[in-house]
Amino acid sequence: MTRLVPRGIGPADGDALGPERFAGDGDLRLCYQAVGDPADPTILLVGGVGSSMDWWPADLCAALAAPGRHAVRYDHRDTGRSTTCPPGAPDYTGRDVTEDGLRVLDALGVERAHLVGLSMGGAIVQELALEHPERVASATLMSTTRAFSGPDDAALPPSAPELAGLWDGPAPDPGDTAALIEAAVAEDRALTGRGDFDEARTRALASRAVERSIDPTAGTNHFAAEPGEPFVGTLADLRVPTLVVHGTEDPLFPGHGEALAAAIPGARLLLLERTGHQVPPPSSWDVLLPALLEHTTEHTLG
Repeated sequence: MTRLVPRGIGPADGDALGPERFAGDGDLRLCYQAVGDPADPTILLVGGVGSSMDWWPADLCAALAAPGRHAVRYDHRDTGRSTTCPPGAPDYTGRDVTEDGLRVLDALGVERAHLVGLSMGGAIVQELALEHPERVASATLMSTTRAFSGPDDAALPPSAPELAGLWDGPAPDPGDTAALIEAAVAEDRALTGRGDFDEARTRALASRAVERSIDPTAGTNHFAAEPGEPFVGTLADLRVPTLVVHGTEDPLFPGHGEALAAAIPGARLLLLERTGHQVPPPSSWDVLLPALLEHTTEHTLG
């Protein structure tokens, strides 16, 4: 099949970010891409559960790199072109998934980086910041909640009732590309809630994610994996400079951004209007990008 490459960098034009490379050793292969000068401070983008790196849009990666950053995105295990297990049979733990971010940094020769995590990726960033603060120059936690339990967890607002049953039922056949794309678009629409939802943009991202994946259904293994050795500590123990970014319309974790920022010493909170549980849409970038630039400049490597 011939692929037409659009001019400029679009949301799903991952080829414009440069070649796909692989980190890991032995049988483990973690696919990643980078844009920007490697001599600039590195921003490592850590995606959500079951999400390949395609859900960090290429135009967002380019916008992050433009002011002098080295932006890196990668496929979690069981997503994209990274090592993939049969659905229902993961051969790794949740701790392995967390530490894969360090494996990508090792492959790049990066000692410390600014970590930006979305949803499950936000939990991963919290865990790495707690256990490996020497590797984390700053943390940005997007559309996420606490990775460590607190005494007032029961007071956190529940998910919106509209999400009930969202993940019930069988997954589409892994060979049915159209059904897989439709399922991904429907899930993203539901998680966006009353936020800004661009169906054409989402469909482009979903199409690339499905077409790149070794098995587009294997990401469910993230739910099946054993947790592994626990991360010990509390959010009060975090000493990494932290920015919490949360959508005012997040239906999965409504109000959790405020609680998360309050639990981390010195954390700052940025609320994005018209944003749900999603990678911040372009309509928010005039607020998001300056905040990320300031956060990663203030705490950049000396």
